[in-house]
Amino acid sequence: MRNAQPGFTLIEVLVTIVIVGILSAAAIPAYTDHVIRSRTAEAFTALGAAQANAEQFWSNTRSYADYHRSSAFPAATANFTYALSNATASTYTITATGRAKMAGFTYTIDQNGTRATTATPSWGTNTACWVDRKGGQCSS
Repeated sequence: MRNAQPGFTLIEVLVTIVIVGILSAAAIPAYTDHVIRSRTAEAFTALGAAQANAEQFWSNTRSYADYHRSSAFPAATANFTYALSNATASTYTITATGRAKMAGFTYTIDQNGTRATTATPSWGTNTACWVDRKGGQCSS
């Protein structure tokens, strides 16, 4: 009689590889979406704070025009740059534009608190909210 050799058969190894491949096919996209959503939260937080700071700036100067020069204006990060546009005595729009791994994402907020998503790579846009997940779903 032949002695049984310790170890795995080729079939066992192949089945294991197939199972790992199937699990990876589902887990990697979900993880990627989660990471992107965590990065969008950075922009949402900065834009919300920028709006509050813009109101404080306006109460001190009666204009939004030079708010982008204020130390309270959000600084660029690894994921987003921030810009002030349409700034007058009574209006403004602050834009967060994605860069590096967030390239293609653009979010805005204005003096009325109107949130808009003007660009995403594949999630959709919305003129009334910040899209924070695939399918055009908005944050609350």
